Amino acid sequence: MAGRDPHEAHRVATPLELLFDLTFVTAFSLASSQLAHALAEGHYAAALLGFGFASFAICWAWINFSWFSSAYDTDDWIFRLVTMVQMIGVLVLAIGLPRMFASIEHGEHLNNSVMVLGYVIMRVAMIFQWLRAARQDPVRRRSCLTYAIAIAIAQVGWVVQILVDFSLETSLAFGAILLLIELAGPVIAERRDGGTPWHAHHVAERYSLFAIIALGEGVVGTLATLSAVVEEQGWNLDAALIGVAGMGLTFGMWWVYYMLPSGTVLHQHRNRSFVWGYGQMLIVAAIVATGAGLHVAAYFIEHKAHIGPVATLLCVAIPLGVFLAAIYALYYYLVQRFDPFHVWLLAGTAAVVALAVIAALAGIDMAVCLIVLTLAPAVSVVGYEMLGHRHQAEVFADQKSGQH
Repeated sequence: MAGRDPHEAHRVATPLELLFDLTFVTAFSLASSQLAHALAEGHYAAALLGFGFASFAICWAWINFSWFSSAYDTDDWIFRLVTMVQMIGVLVLAIGLPRMFASIEHGEHLNNSVMVLGYVIMRVAMIFQWLRAARQDPVRRRSCLTYAIAIAIAQVGWVVQILVDFSLETSLAFGAILLLIELAGPVIAERRDGGTPWHAHHVAERYSLFAIIALGEGVVGTLATLSAVVEEQGWNLDAALIGVAGMGLTFGMWWVYYMLPSGTVLHQHRNRSFVWGYGQMLIVAAIVATGAGLHVAAYFIEHKAHIGPVATLLCVAIPLGVFLAAIYALYYYLVQRFDPFHVWLLAGTAAVVALAVIAALAGIDMAVCLIVLTLAPAVSVVGYEMLGHRHQAEVFADQKSGQH
């Protein structure tokens, strides 16, 4: 475990990494269903708090493994077995999500004990991996030990939180401090001994695969909404529109995500990895929340939601807007150049979202409102295919000539 070559040619995700990712399908599914249920009941504060907590827990568990794997994946029997232990931890964490959501919804003490148990399983395995790397890669020993220490400190904090009977507000404040410790650990570690030898294109591919797992919730949400329409009205025009809207939104978000030149930029500017890597958590959470919003639309169509049509549409529109805004912000951070063309694309996107909301206010059928909303990511897709990719190529050409 002396570290992988960060410039290794044709580095791609391994079958083990893909198997590991499957456990997060279940975690996202539970988080999405809990969010949809809380939103449909009109419990917005509990929905956002619970989903924010769940999203960070799920994404951070994945990030810990994926960056380590990019730098130190030996694919030997020890690495494989320790990865299996981490997969068990992810499942335990997922089981604890409904209990955590319920505790926030009822205003009780934050009940994240099962989630923390899942984290303990994962983090003990992760500490073992970092200590193994520290022993076998003496050149980067301090960096690996810093990771192990930071993880251990944060984990002790999470265990204290379940052992001490804090109020909900105190638990959330303490949790915020622990989140900062979690986020600071890698920043400190990567500044020692030149950091770990993670592979830029491999990491970019891993995040894109994680985004695809999140997009799976869009497919699930589409299926739920489509089923609701067919159950209520049979196969009709609304059913067709819902199918097109749900898959159109999911497909559009996928298309927009892959416009980010992540691998190319990170390969040249490794120092931009933290903002990029942490920013991806917001993007992935927004993708999952959009899928949950489609599920809320299903509740509305089945007359099981306690919110109106405008609020239902906003359950899809707001996370979609967050996703698109985060993509543009991250794109700007990566290329470090402002493109005036993006202002027009964002204005067009905002106009489409506003039109969908106005349609809902006017009492137009939910299926039609969702079809209008589907055009929001389409604005960026059309803009990119017409001019955006040319602008991107020009930016990289200018940067390359500037370096020479």
